[in-house]
Amino acid sequence: MCDFVQRVVETLDVDENKDRVSVVQYSRDPTVQFYLNTYTTKSEVLDTVRGLRHKGGRPLNTGAALQYLRDNVFTASAGSRRLEGVPQLLIVLSGGRSFDSVDTPASELKELGVLTFAIGTRGSDSRELEKISHERSHALSVSDFTDLPTVQEQLQSSMEAVVIDVTPESPTVIVDHDIARKDVVFLLDGSDGTRNGFPAMRDFVQRVVEKFNVGENKDRVSVVQYSRDAEVHFNLNTYTTKQDVLDRVRGLRHKGGRPLNTGAALQYVRDNVFTASSGSRRQEGIPQILILLSGGRSNDNVDTPASALKEDGVFIVGIGTRNSSAEVQKIATDPSHAQSVSDFSDLPNVQQPFIASLGRVLVGVTTITPTVIVDQKTAGRDVVFLLDGSDGTRNGFPFMIDFVQRVVERLDVGANKDRVSLVQYGRDAEVHFYLSTYTKKEDILDAVRGLRHRGGRPLNTGAALQYVRDNVFTPSSGSRRLEGVPQMLILLNGGRSFDNVDTPASALKELGVFVFGIGTKRSDSAELQRISYDPNYAFSVSEFSDLPNVQEQLSSAMSTVVVRATPMTPTVIVERRRPRRDVVFLLDGSDGTRSGFASMRDFVQRVVERLDVDENKDRVSVVQYSRDPTVQFYLNTYTTKSEVLDTVRGLRHKGGRPLNTGAALQYLRDNVFTASAGSRRLEGVPQLLIVLSGGRSSDSVDTPASELKELGVLTFAIGTRGSDSRELEKISHERSHALSVSDFTDLPTVQEQLQSSMEAVVIDVTPESPTVIVDHDIARKDVVFLLDGSDGTRNGFPAMRDFVQRVVEKFNVGENKDRVSVVQYSRDAEVHFNLNTYTTKQDVLDRVRGLRHKGGRPLNTGAALQYVRDNVFTASSGSRRQEGIPQILILLSGGRSNDNVDTPASALKEDGVFIVGIGTRNSSAEVQKIATDPSHAQSVSDFSDLPNVQQPFIASLGRVLVGVTTITPTVIVDQKTAGRDVVFLLDGSDGTRNGFPFMIDFVQRVVERLDVGANKDRVSLVQYGRDAEVHFYLSTYTKKEDILDAVRGLRHRGGRPLNTGAALQYVRDNVFTPSSGSRRLEGVPQMLILLNGGRSFDNVDTPASALKELGVFVFGIGTKRSDSAELQRISYDPNYAFSVSEFNDLPNVQEQLSSAMSTVVVRATPMTPTVIDFLVERRRPRRDVVFLLDGSDGTRSGFASMRDFVQRVVERLDVDENKDRVSVVQYSRDPTVQFYLNTYTTKSEVLDTVRGLRHKGGRPLNTGAALQYLRDNVFTASAGSRRLEGVPQLLIVLSGGRSSDSVDTPASELKELGVLTFAIGSRGSDSRELEKISHERSHALSVSDFTDLPTVQEQLQSSMEAVVIDVTPESPTVIVDHDIARKDVVFLLDGSDGTRNGFPAMRDFVQRVVEKFNVGENKDRVSVVQYSRDAEVHFNLNTYTTKQDVLDRVRGLRHKGGRPLNTGAALQYVRDNVFTASSGSRRQEGIPQILILLSGGRSNDNVDTPASALKEDGVFIVGIGTRNSSAEVQKIATDPSHAQSVSDFSDLPNVQQPFIASLGRVLVGVTTITPTVIVDQKTAGRDVVFLLDGSDGTRNGFPFMIDFVQRVVERLDVGANKDRVSLVQYGRDAEVHFYLSTYTKKEDILDAVRGLRHRGGRPLNTGAALQYVRDNVFTPSSGSRRLEGVPQMLILLNGGRSFDNVDTPASALKELGVFVFGIGTKRSDSAELQRISYDPNYAFSVSEFNDLPNVQEQLSSAMSTVVVRATPMTPTVIDLN
Repeated sequence: MCDFVQRVVETLDVDENKDRVSVVQYSRDPTVQFYLNTYTTKSEVLDTVRGLRHKGGRPLNTGAALQYLRDNVFTASAGSRRLEGVPQLLIVLSGGRSFDSVDTPASELKELGVLTFAIGTRGSDSRELEKISHERSHALSVSDFTDLPTVQEQLQSSMEAVVIDVTPESPTVIVDHDIARKDVVFLLDGSDGTRNGFPAMRDFVQRVVEKFNVGENKDRVSVVQYSRDAEVHFNLNTYTTKQDVLDRVRGLRHKGGRPLNTGAALQYVRDNVFTASSGSRRQEGIPQILILLSGGRSNDNVDTPASALKEDGVFIVGIGTRNSSAEVQKIATDPSHAQSVSDFSDLPNVQQPFIASLGRVLVGVTTITPTVIVDQKTAGRDVVFLLDGSDGTRNGFPFMIDFVQRVVERLDVGANKDRVSLVQYGRDAEVHFYLSTYTKKEDILDAVRGLRHRGGRPLNTGAALQYVRDNVFTPSSGSRRLEGVPQMLILLNGGRSFDNVDTPASALKELGVFVFGIGTKRSDSAELQRISYDPNYAFSVSEFSDLPNVQEQLSSAMSTVVVRATPMTPTVIVERRRPRRDVVFLLDGSDGTRSGFASMRDFVQRVVERLDVDENKDRVSVVQYSRDPTVQFYLNTYTTKSEVLDTVRGLRHKGGRPLNTGAALQYLRDNVFTASAGSRRLEGVPQLLIVLSGGRSSDSVDTPASELKELGVLTFAIGTRGSDSRELEKISHERSHALSVSDFTDLPTVQEQLQSSMEAVVIDVTPESPTVIVDHDIARKDVVFLLDGSDGTRNGFPAMRDFVQRVVEKFNVGENKDRVSVVQYSRDAEVHFNLNTYTTKQDVLDRVRGLRHKGGRPLNTGAALQYVRDNVFTASSGSRRQEGIPQILILLSGGRSNDNVDTPASALKEDGVFIVGIGTRNSSAEVQKIATDPSHAQSVSDFSDLPNVQQPFIASLGRVLVGVTTITPTVIVDQKTAGRDVVFLLDGSDGTRNGFPFMIDFVQRVVERLDVGANKDRVSLVQYGRDAEVHFYLSTYTKKEDILDAVRGLRHRGGRPLNTGAALQYVRDNVFTPSSGSRRLEGVPQMLILLNGGRSFDNVDTPASALKELGVFVFGIGTKRSDSAELQRISYDPNYAFSVSEFNDLPNVQEQLSSAMSTVVVRATPMTPTVIDFLVERRRPRRDVVFLLDGSDGTRSGFASMRDFVQRVVERLDVDENKDRVSVVQYSRDPTVQFYLNTYTTKSEVLDTVRGLRHKGGRPLNTGAALQYLRDNVFTASAGSRRLEGVPQLLIVLSGGRSSDSVDTPASELKELGVLTFAIGSRGSDSRELEKISHERSHALSVSDFTDLPTVQEQLQSSMEAVVIDVTPESPTVIVDHDIARKDVVFLLDGSDGTRNGFPAMRDFVQRVVEKFNVGENKDRVSVVQYSRDAEVHFNLNTYTTKQDVLDRVRGLRHKGGRPLNTGAALQYVRDNVFTASSGSRRQEGIPQILILLSGGRSNDNVDTPASALKEDGVFIVGIGTRNSSAEVQKIATDPSHAQSVSDFSDLPNVQQPFIASLGRVLVGVTTITPTVIVDQKTAGRDVVFLLDGSDGTRNGFPFMIDFVQRVVERLDVGANKDRVSLVQYGRDAEVHFYLSTYTKKEDILDAVRGLRHRGGRPLNTGAALQYVRDNVFTPSSGSRRLEGVPQMLILLNGGRSFDNVDTPASALKELGVFVFGIGTKRSDSAELQRISYDPNYAFSVSEFNDLPNVQEQLSSAMSTVVVRATPMTPTVIDLN
């Protein structure tokens, strides 16, 4: 066995990033010899294998060993790369039958995607080996292990084929956490207590950083050390290379100090390190991770700062010691993210699990908030100025006024654009004008100019912030917050606030207001930062006279403001008709209102009279309260106005004291504004509450009033003289909604005011455009209650039952809404009802009320958890987990479990079930462990206290739901529109004769419930016994009646034995096909319903797997004579296998089947071409703007005007590195760049440079040359252009005369490049020339002279905006990032005697080209080869990984010398030795391969063949020759245009720029294994080559081959642009009868085929024939369209074993992407045929050639599903600039 393992390993390419190997030995239990990540070289693996010792032991537990592998070896922490899509192969060598069962672990490994090969001896169980193996053909057998070499080739071949199979057929998104960008901050305890452990901490940081991919745009790292206070060693943006970080970490010194303030340190990193200015990319959604190492308990509080970090989206992981581990658990995002060591010297022991845990953490990291960039030009902004008008700002007030004016000047004021309000404050606040007051900029400026300083003290900034929140940022004051318009507050403040600012500042942020704070030296900067939306939004000046210094900063911050989705926005469904409302009246019925009650009642009637009461319009509820509330009627009690009025008239005063308004408001929130009470809040219907209160509340109204506001309820409060006016204001939605009357008899005086406010509110709330509502209350969920019914909960059970009722009351129960199940357990579990038992809340509640305590002991919570996983959270029990519906388990447990709970709890969590629980004092710790998160577990002293935790529990449950996501990205099919293809497969064997009539009835009942139609549900029926027979296909009938008639007429078929496997294979190959009516390729669900009455005589596993791979959902129904395990294996999911005693019981499973069918989901299949790597640009459009200014002698007088014009245009741009970029170029005879697109990143820098521009002068005016220059040197990535990122490229040309050269070609090339050109000319310009230059005619503008430029500015600006809207993709756009596009570049340098003098110039040239590359192991790779007589590699593609190393090596190159010059041999050499994986080529990964040839003479040998071979391999060749070699270099190059010429190599600098530009335009072919695209054969066509064995041995069979070819051709769609056909016959050698390009008509091909004569000859050289068709038929010159992506197919008809070797030519064909189908007879070598075929499944066999018709369908089916793999010639644009 050891020798066998060694031989297999020898054939692998062992490396960390290639093949990995692990060895495990087992007997009773398994022992890992080494893991997949233990060794990274083949020699280490082989050394260890040679040293293996036999383990010994008994019994043989193969099942346990397989399970162990699944759980411990095929895992990321053990080195498995399964999640990266790397094939997982398991080779099992077993010498006996397993003592335990292998079924479950083998199935689980298959589900995991592990491809298992099992090799056994005569002592093994062959069926067991087949079960273990991925498929039967992967189970191999030897007499004993000494014979293992006899199966090695077979194993090796299968492994190779498997890897090809496993490669996903469609692009697969891999989340690669090693390369995922992240910001990581280490927070190290540097207090006195860690002095001894600090070196270990430092080493630990180094080892963790070693695992990162550090870089500015990759991983960023910061280190902070703390004790009493915190100290930053370096920020996230300090270092951009791993080496720099490691060097700095090695130099860290222990800080020391006491006490240990961990809380302050956490706060410090939140405020100072996780910020944009320190390099944090949190706002870009980059994961933020804090790694805490703490050695002691903190002296201060850690809870608040830890919570704040978590709220900011920071993931906290930590390691503590015995003194700090509990605290570190509390700080960490999740206790499982905290680890513990005895002291820090033990850190190496936890490093591996810590890094593995960190990898898992990254999976959960999401962007902090879904932010939407606001296009300010269209959406507008609501801007409020809050000015400090206290005594301390009297002198500075005029400067404030000037500042406000300047800011307003830059706004785009209008009712639907920017709105402005201004508030001044000191002791209290005063509004000067609201957002709705002015709609013109002039009016605002006039009002601002007229402001007077207010004065007053003290300075109450907190009160002022609260005031603007409650009175200015409201719809009635003109705020458009509810429409999604950005809300901004600009605070100008001159001193520290006298009152507290924290609460009102937080309230503004929660409202989504972006606060910008500007203070002076007298302000409190920390206070200003707390007030501001972000600390970066707080600005400071010395005095108010310095305000202009921060204007640009403020303007920039305002322009980048983002609107965050906030829970404050009451969003509603769009109602274009009259608004619907839910109106609730809350009437004070206490003793104090007895005399006024009649007036209240009359008032309610009058308000109702004006409503439009109806179930779908306005709804009304009335509640009366005093000490407690009483509902008179709910919102869904009455549906007509007359019923409401009748009841209101009959209302009686309630009486009672005290007046508890707070409790009444809470009651409304919990019981009236709910869906069950008729509230339509979740449908977006406005919720209005009218409170009539006659006195001050005895309890607090603050919390319930706030909660109603958060719920979106709009409250109006009306009080009398006895009421508390401030209390009424608190209750009301806003202050203006608090009304007052002397007593209730005066209510009519406020009715109109109320009515008007109600109408306004409804209009305000209704959005103008549809809004997506995420509604967690109504979101569907499956909830299972698991109740402890053991002896210990007898007394508490009634309380548990009541609790369940109260929780269910909050649900929205329904078949398509919430579903509920209840399970009670003690020793074992008992289901009271399943998730699909009841569909109404009332039924659930009735059943819950009738629950009886179960009793029993011991308490087995673990078994109960396992039970609900296996029996309740299943499709058959009503679980909708596969549809992505949240699965929730609510556990009530009163004692510690007698069994283990960890494994079943983990299994439920892995299944995506959210577990929340309540425990008692005896069980709370265990319940915390079981819960999804400890915070989701609550505790009571005993269950009688459940009412006390009900409210927080339900609130917690609501939060849980927010985190619940779908388990798999599955697409639910709307069966009404998409339809289903349903095939019935009926067992018609002898054993089912009596049951057959019941099968027929069952099929009829199922069909009755289908929606049959050509574009709806389709049905087929097949009956089988020994073999299968189709009664009708999916395409046969389109009407239900026809199907039912056909079913009724069925007759029992009979026959034996029962071959279920063959029947499954038959329906796969003949029924689930497009020709039979299957719509699988259109994404329509495919279902097979099997009715089976006995165990199959043949094997079902392979065909069942094939159906599943095809995406067919198989439902199996069997009787007591069926094999239930077999039925489960056949079914798509074990839950889809149903059982009845006899077929007359089939009606009992009909509902279960129907339910399973209705929840079927369509999984992503390889048939769907998927585009990866797309970027959706949703933000404000970015632009690259280039100005080209005519600086010739003729524009001297107008240049100043041109310069002013450029300034004005730039003023309106949003200049920033990630927004708008600007470049200016001036030209006359030739162009001069004033600055590039990446020179400046701020508007002020651009404007300063523009102001300083000097006129260039010169003649003539060469506009054409200038445009060409821009194309080649400015609109490039190296010059800052973001064209390849999809950023619009704008060119503004100002030209004052006619060009001296032609503009046609360069203008066209700019347009082809996607540059949008605007041309502005003067009277001296040529208008037609301007039109040619412009992107379209309307973009050519004209002025009399340049002093008139302002007259066209608006027109230009408008066109620019329109263009950007055009260019910005409306839908996801595929963007290839060419700056990071990787490439492998080989320089091949002529080092012969003839280039001795020119060699230094060649060397310099290579250096200059390499300078343009982005060299790195995973970026660009470079190799240099020099040649003369023979070739010499200076360094390979994998020799150097940095640009500096490459350049150093190039500088040291010495001329080789020698003769003659053999360029052909050199080309062959680089093909065979440099463009290979071992030399670092990544051709197989699809990385572009480029050869740059510098040749100074004509070659002594032939260059054609090796050049062609390189091109066929996908290598792009570009070259430079001299006068002696230029013609030959053109021939060698991929295209003659890719070859340039110099007189000698000393002239290389002259062609460098055009060469690099040409290189940038080069099309490089990518050899990728994936992605694959399914070809629509009707449009794409195929190239089909027949290769016929014409040797002596096939003389008799040849006529049958000819017939077969004709039948295949008959089914092709022949045409020049459709299917093409070629035919080759071979024996000793091959002969082409006609090429792919010979015939374009089917008739001509058929005529040629009919005329074929048998060739004869021996021996049979199949290998040579394969090589021949590769080299001579699958070529462009022979008509092959392989380079155009057309599928290439070879159909081999073979009648014997080949005399020569077939492996190499067969591999060469596969590498070329040719799909080979091999058909052989009994004289053929089947193993050889499989090796030749593209896939073993593509090898078919017949006894003799006259049996060829038997495989025609199989061949046709295989050909139709062929996929085209990306070939080396797929054009990919590489930008080398």
